[in-house]
Amino acid sequence: MKIVYTSPIIEHPPIGGPFLRVENSVIALNNICQLHLVIFKEIKEIGGNNALEFFKKNSFKITTNEEINKKHKFKKYPKFLRKIFFKDNYLNKSNCDYLVDYCVKNKIDIVWFGYGNISFELMNEFKKKLPNIPIVCDTDSVWSRFVLRKIPFIKDINEIKKIEIEGKNKEIEEKKWVEFADVTTAVSQVDANYYESLTENKEKVKIFSNVININNYQHKQIKPNNFKNPSIYFAGYFGLNSPTDIAARWVINDILPILKNAIPDVHFYIIGRDSKPTLSDINNPSVTVVGTVDSVLPYLQNCDVALVPLKFESGTRFKILEAGICEIPIVSTTLGAEGLDVINNQDIIIADETQDFAQGIINLLKDKEFANKISKGLKNKIIKSNSIQSHIKEAKEIIKFLNSKK
Repeated sequence: MKIVYTSPIIEHPPIGGPFLRVENSVIALNNICQLHLVIFKEIKEIGGNNALEFFKKNSFKITTNEEINKKHKFKKYPKFLRKIFFKDNYLNKSNCDYLVDYCVKNKIDIVWFGYGNISFELMNEFKKKLPNIPIVCDTDSVWSRFVLRKIPFIKDINEIKKIEIEGKNKEIEEKKWVEFADVTTAVSQVDANYYESLTENKEKVKIFSNVININNYQHKQIKPNNFKNPSIYFAGYFGLNSPTDIAARWVINDILPILKNAIPDVHFYIIGRDSKPTLSDINNPSVTVVGTVDSVLPYLQNCDVALVPLKFESGTRFKILEAGICEIPIVSTTLGAEGLDVINNQDIIIADETQDFAQGIINLLKDKEFANKISKGLKNKIIKSNSIQSHIKEAKEIIKFLNSKK
């Protein structure tokens, strides 16, 4: 079985959930097929030579922009024009032409589009050119929900109108690809229910969960210099008015003052790409905005409580999987825990109101026995349902389904 995997999002080491999903998908697929990676990025854009070596070890063959530029027909353009028109445009026609040629030449059986929910044009054009090769649209979320759920947090009427148009356009794309893709994956049954509602052929929607490589979390990391306890922790990919930006400010402005009244020396650590510029206005001695780090583990493994205070998002949270496998107790909003098989006060604390969220943190910080109990319960569930082995099992089911349709 020969599978091409391509994704507009790919980087090693993975910083954040999107990159973790891609990396773990690659590892799982490489265990069950001859995996070809076609990456429409330069080596430096995916993490340099270390990343290249990692992906070489986890695939049969890897092709990056350096090789594509040498072989493909748009090499006839001057170098400065190639840089302008082709470097970052994952969805351009030339990429589709290359992918088609590659699949024919290498007799590929399946094309797996990682982050297919932001690759509509590429999938659509590819399917038109090679309709007989099955394609998998691998989604990390319901993107239209991700877009539209932002509206309650926006005050500008013109911005709301733009979001409404963007969300509607994404809904149209979702309906189209669920029909022409041979499989659409969903990270949870919540997302699967949505995709199934778009088609009469519901069997084409398959679960392909978010998972983590448990081996990467087994060794306890040393505390960062001057790390403070008791501490709470929040990590993510930041940007102005992003889900993480809004969530972090909710904690800083509304929740942290309540915590300080009960536990005066509590400290809040915020980790993630673009967190420093996004939160550059924060000047609070009880808050440390760390920014981008090579690994979140030194902070995550040494904090007392991990937070998932998200007000809008879609998909399932790697934040919960990573904290859970490290046995760090979690307080999350209902939406933050969406799609995961977790039970309030048994595996996790779920709270949506400010006072309840703060009280959940206080309870965990003051009652270590309770904190240990729920953290161990969540860890056991993750080992059972969100490991690389469960990912492999789900991938096998998807391939079995596709083979049955030939």
